[in-house]
Amino acid sequence: MANHKSAAKRARQTETRTARNRLIKTRTRTAVKNFREALARNDEKAKELLDRATRALPKAASKGVIHKRNAARSVSRLVQSFKKRSA
Repeated sequence: MANHKSAAKRARQTETRTARNRLIKTRTRTAVKNFREALARNDEKAKELLDRATRALPKAASKGVIHKRNAARSVSRLVQSFKKRSA
């Protein structure tokens, strides 16, 4: 437990930010997972799910939840796998 007023405030801010980051990270992971599952079963929704995932990753990066280059690399790999499967 915090002993100072400023430390207590910092603890509250950390809780809020942790909850926000967890929500964003979960949404991103779910979008990527849904795309990969659709791609594995040759679903027609794969293109739509790819669009969702490629929007979620840069959004998470802009919020600082994941690194910018991590998001770019992930998007690149997802698009690459989609092109390979659809060719």
